[in-house]
Amino acid sequence: MTQTLAETPVTSPSADAAQWLQDFGAALARGDIAAALAAFADDCYWRDLVAFTWNLHTSEGKDAIAAMLQANLARVAPSGWKVQDQPSHADGVTESWFTFETAVARGRGHLRLKNGKCWTLLTVMSELKGFEEKKGTRRVLGAEHGARRNRTTWLERRQQEEAALGYTEQPYCVVIGGGQGGIGLAARLKRLGVSTLVIEQNARAGDSWRKRYKSLCLHDPVWYDHMPYLPFPDDWPVFTPKDKVGDWLEMYTKVMELNYWSSTEAKSASFDETSKTWTVTVERRHPDGRLETVVLRPTQLVFALGVSGFPSVPAIAGAETFEGDQHHSSAHPGGEAYAGKHCVVLGSNNSAHDICADLWEHGADVTMVQRSSTHIVKSDSLMELALGGLYSEEAVANGVTTDKADLLFASLPFKIMHSFHVPVYEAIQQRDKDFYARLQKAGFLLDFGDDGSGLFMKYLRRGSGYYIDVGASELVADGSIHLKSGVNIEQIKPRSVVLTDGTELPADLLVYATGYGSMNGWVASIVSPEVADRVGKCWGLGSGTTKDPGPWEGELRNMWKPTQQPQLWFHGGNLHQSRHYSQYLALQLKARMEGIATPVYGQGAVHHLR
Repeated sequence: MTQTLAETPVTSPSADAAQWLQDFGAALARGDIAAALAAFADDCYWRDLVAFTWNLHTSEGKDAIAAMLQANLARVAPSGWKVQDQPSHADGVTESWFTFETAVARGRGHLRLKNGKCWTLLTVMSELKGFEEKKGTRRVLGAEHGARRNRTTWLERRQQEEAALGYTEQPYCVVIGGGQGGIGLAARLKRLGVSTLVIEQNARAGDSWRKRYKSLCLHDPVWYDHMPYLPFPDDWPVFTPKDKVGDWLEMYTKVMELNYWSSTEAKSASFDETSKTWTVTVERRHPDGRLETVVLRPTQLVFALGVSGFPSVPAIAGAETFEGDQHHSSAHPGGEAYAGKHCVVLGSNNSAHDICADLWEHGADVTMVQRSSTHIVKSDSLMELALGGLYSEEAVANGVTTDKADLLFASLPFKIMHSFHVPVYEAIQQRDKDFYARLQKAGFLLDFGDDGSGLFMKYLRRGSGYYIDVGASELVADGSIHLKSGVNIEQIKPRSVVLTDGTELPADLLVYATGYGSMNGWVASIVSPEVADRVGKCWGLGSGTTKDPGPWEGELRNMWKPTQQPQLWFHGGNLHQSRHYSQYLALQLKARMEGIATPVYGQGAVHHLR
């Protein structure tokens, strides 16, 4: 019988997503991997954050998905695939949130369908069954009503915990680094009941921000920068001054009841293959000035030291003869002392621009030495065209919570992420073409990444090579900040520097805004060079682009996931990444503490050392 138009079935994004999840879930439940693969398009990606692989792992293509399922399906036993919220359809792509369960956990995910087939799939572990955070209906009572003798108060119990941890009781996890990354991870572990001690060499939480140059503000907007559990107030400034960030972190550390040893430096660490524990020797300075050596014996050791390792300072002939001030950008105190002085800043990325502007504002004569091309994007253009859909007041009004924004960001496989960014930066180039023309006329070497994908891909691939313009670029364009581009410093004299083109610049101050080494440099210093080489370089995708050598790895090297050194982890990134990925690292650590089997699938080989 021929159907009339009115009788033709009409599908909807909700129906399409629900049907796909039902068919996919049924195939997995009966162990039919072939049927599950039939639900995927030929061009397909499955990114899993811990739920299936106990790893951060992306399976690219049907063969890789088949291999992942062959290895993990029976153990994971996924079930309960259900659409969450309202699916949508635009530009030929249906998108849907969903929930699911495994044998040991509950999870969430995101699905993109093209022509009824899966293009991208994200699965993430949300919580471990039986080890949920004590929130909502599970929250602790906090008070013991009634009368009894020898009652201990919350303060007394807190003081007892602080006095015992590291001495009569050993933490399960030690986190080296008490900046935003270590603090956020410790908060997640606290909520999961994982005994954790954070080691920080500065005197106060937040000092890693307070000690930077006076004018520093966050370049990312407030919606991008929330800490776990405790977002900034809704009147918090869009761009946070550094001291305000420091005070927030100090407050957060206190109210989240973190075990935090400030004025403490990790001196050495070693792993015992027999006991499967670490020995971490630290020097702790107490408020009364007493210096104490303490030996900690955690099971898990986390390096949470940002994105990078030690400052990189180039060896330049004659540096030892310089009679002025010279320091790395990380040690720049501010421009107050350099009014009327000749200042040279080697480098052209974020710190270089900020420091040049700071020096100019304080009346210095400042020259930027640009060695290679730099990506520049104006802050307002970045916010409106790149971040606005996920991290903005408009996004909040549209129901895009921080959690949802983080998951949407994570749902894009790194292999194709650049393709989403290229049109954004093409629009930015058109919008700001006059600005870019003025910069180039001033001699600035400009780029938008090897493939035109802009800032975030540069950040992921190499962690450098860009500046978010908050004013310094205009000073370069109009000549207020002098520029020497396409050159390097060849020689340093007592009161000048000689460039590779023969130019000699007078100099009372030389700032090396020359970046940092890999994070595993800290491991080489504190554990051993051998262990540092065993885990290999941190960060980068293996894209084969500038400063990100292949082979392709699919995920950021060594970040938030198991490394080749048992029970050694790296945590860091910007505030957004530290917030989001701390959840998955915390769940991995909690599972190990509770004795849950955590067979790691797809652990990456080490291709690059320090």
